[in-house]
Amino acid sequence: MTTAGDMQLGEKAEMTLVRLPDSTLTVRISGEWKLGRQLPQGEEFRSQIESAETVSRITFNTQAMTGWDSGLITLLLEIIEIASEMHIAVEKDGLPAGVQRILALASAVPERKDARRETGRMSFLDRVGAFAIFLWNSMLEMLDFIGEASVAFLRLLLGKAHFRPSDLLLTMQECGAQALPIVSLISILVGIILAFIGAIQLKIFGAQIYVASLVGIGMVRALAAVMTGIIMAGRTGASFAAQLGTMQVNEEIDALKTLGISPMEFLVLPRMLALFLMMPLLSLYADLMGILGGVIVGVWMLDLNFMEYSNRTRSAVSLNDLWVGLFSAAVFGVLVALAGCFRGIQCGRSAAAVGEATTSAVVTSIVSIVVAMAVITVVCNVLNI
Repeated sequence: MTTAGDMQLGEKAEMTLVRLPDSTLTVRISGEWKLGRQLPQGEEFRSQIESAETVSRITFNTQAMTGWDSGLITLLLEIIEIASEMHIAVEKDGLPAGVQRILALASAVPERKDARRETGRMSFLDRVGAFAIFLWNSMLEMLDFIGEASVAFLRLLLGKAHFRPSDLLLTMQECGAQALPIVSLISILVGIILAFIGAIQLKIFGAQIYVASLVGIGMVRALAAVMTGIIMAGRTGASFAAQLGTMQVNEEIDALKTLGISPMEFLVLPRMLALFLMMPLLSLYADLMGILGGVIVGVWMLDLNFMEYSNRTRSAVSLNDLWVGLFSAAVFGVLVALAGCFRGIQCGRSAAAVGEATTSAVVTSIVSIVVAMAVITVVCNVLNI
C-alpha cells in the first residue's frame, strides 16, 4: 500500500507495508513527512493490516525519510493504537531517536479513567451523601483552623508569636478609621428606620416618647453590633479572603512555610487582633449614630422635646445593655476575621477560586454572626442580663 502527496518542494511522503515470512510487518517510510502535505492516514493502515494474514510484530524502516514533524508523530500514534487493539507488538528501533523520545513522552502518562467529567446525573441519595461528606470535611477543616488560631493566640500571650506590629497597626486603620463613613451611614439609617417602625405603633397609644427607649435599647444591645458585624463581613472579611487567596494563588503562603514562618501567626493573628480590638469601638460609635437617627425622627418628626428624648434614652439604656453589645461586637470581630482568613487560606490555585473564597467568606461571616447573636441572646436571657 502506497500513499503519496505532491508538493512543490521536498520529496513525496510515502508509506509502504512489507510482509516478511516470520509474521513481521515492516512499515517503510520515505520522503518528507511534514504538515501541509497529503500524508497517509491511520485508517488506510488499519484496512491493509486487517486484510493481511496473521501479523505478530510491526517494525519500522525510515532510512529513506528526509524530514519529519508532528505529522509523522500523529500517524505513528495511530499505528501504535491500532496495533494495541489487535494485540500486535510494535518495535520502535527503526525510528529516529527524536521520534522515539516523543513517542515515549506521549505514552508515559496514560489518560486517567476518571479524568473526563461524567455527564450522568447523580441520584438523590448520592447527592445527599456527597453533600453530607462535604459538610463533614468542611467542619473538620474549620475546627483545625480554629485550633491553630487558638494556639497562635496562646503563643501571643506567652510572647512567642512572630508578626510585624506595623501589619497590626495598618490593619487596625483599614478596619477601624476607614470604616467610619459606611458605619455612620448605615447606623443612622437603622436608627431612623427603627424609630419610624416604633412610632407607627406607639402613636396609636399616644406613647411616642417610648421611641427613645426602643431605639436606645435596640441599638445599644444588639442592632449596632449586628449591623457593624455585617458591614465588616462584607467590607473587611471579604478583603481578608481576597488578600490571602491571592497570596495562595501566587504561592506566597507556601514561601512563608518554606522560610519557617507560620502563616497563622504572620498573616491571621494580626487581622484577628485588629478586628477584635476595633469592633467594640465601631459598635460604640454605631450606638451613638443609631441614637442620633432616632433623635432625628423623634425631635423633628414626632415633635418630642430633645431633653425629654435624651432623658428617656438615659433611663432606658443600662450598662448591662452596653456591655452585652460590646461583648457581642468583639465576638463578631473574631468570627469575621476567622471566616475571612479561613476562606482565603483554603482558596484554590486559580483566579476564579479567589472570587469563590471571597463570596464564601462573606456568607460564612454573616451566618456566624446570626448564630452567635442567637446564642448570646439566649445566654443573656437565662442569666437575666
